[in-house]
This record gives sequence, C-alpha cells and structure tokens, in this order.
Amino acid sequence: MRKKVYVDLSHTIENGLITYKGLPAPIICDYLSREESRKHYESGTEFQIGKIEMVSNTGTYVDVPFHRYENGNDLAETAIGKMAGLEGILIHIDKGIKEIDEGFFHDLKLEGKAVLIHTGWDRHWNTEQYFEDHPYLTESAAMYLSEQKVALVGIDSVNIDDTSGKSRPVHTVLLGVEIMIVEHLCNLKELLDNKFLFFAVPPKIKGMGTFPVRAFAEIVD
Repeated sequence: MRKKVYVDLSHTIENGLITYKGLPAPIICDYLSREESRKHYESGTEFQIGKIEMVSNTGTYVDVPFHRYENGNDLAETAIGKMAGLEGILIHIDKGIKEIDEGFFHDLKLEGKAVLIHTGWDRHWNTEQYFEDHPYLTESAAMYLSEQKVALVGIDSVNIDDTSGKSRPVHTVLLGVEIMIVEHLCNLKELLDNKFLFFAVPPKIKGMGTFPVRAFAEIVD
C-alpha cells in the first residue's frame, strides 16, 4: 500500500505571535506545570496542562458565515464536509501581482472544490512586510467563484480582501453563500503539479465564526 503524503499548510502559533496588525498576540503558558504536577501524583508521574489566551483570528484560520453574518452558521453549525476532504485546485499568482481578478479563474472546473491561491506572500510571515501591500481578491473574482459554486477559497496572504479601505466585499460575497475562507496559508508551493485533497477543520465551538486550523493537503494520485 502506498504511504500517504501530507503537506502542512499551517503557520505555527507561538507565544507573542502577531497574525494581524492591531490584534493582540496569543499568551501561551502553563496552567499546570510539570513541576507543580508532581505534588499531585506518585513519584515518576507528571503532566503538563497548557493555557492559551488569544483572539480567534490567530495563525492560519478558517472563516465561516457567522464571522460576517449574525445569523450565519457558526463553527459548531458548519458541516465537516465543507472543510475536509475537498478536492483542491491550486491557482498560482506570479510575484508582483497584487489584485487578483476573475480572469485567473476562467476556463477551470471549480465547482465543489477548495480553491487555494498561491501568491508566495507567506515568505513575509512574521515581518512588517506581511501587513503591507498584500495580494488580495477583487469583488468580481469573489462573484465569479460564487457563481462557479466553489466549496472553499484559501490564500497565503494576510487577508483575502483589500485592507486599504473599510469594505470587505470578498468576505461578504463568499460567506454570504456559505463558501468558507482560509487565510494565512503557507507552503502552497509544495502543491504545484500535484492533485490533492484539502482539510482545514476547527474545533466545534458555539457562537464563533473563525478559529485556527491545522490546514493540510493529502497528495493523491
């Protein structure tokens, strides 16, 4: 049997990480340290219980309809099948292209697929450059992807929308028709010339519309 090959598409979340400028970094620490735990167990037995305080937009994360719409499905209400085992298609965007319009998606079979947009912007992760002049989708691109009935759209950039203004049309269009969004992907170059299935499943949390995921791809023949 052929060994399955997986590609990790997620950034590492660590104490003090800034994912999005203006949002607080996570605080990661011990709730119960190994040293403290020794007081509660027999000799030679110890445990660590961690504690994390963070905003839901941390690391690589998925957006579901509740993130944008008050009456949209939250994480607990979103079906696993909308985020796992999706046939993927990689859209390569040449370096230097900032505005990604619908022309990049024409003449492709997109229905039901996870459309991952490879810009290479993840090379700037954890730097000031990551937040400035990033690649993004246009509203017309979002409308086209919606019309093509894609399942999910992901990007290796700080935001799928243009953040220079106050509107967020791509979030509005895609989440409005229950097309999930995954932002801050990485390592998409590893998927070039490969067929793959995409996974980005968050915890089942009520009343929340976005959360970190361990996004990954399974390479298929």
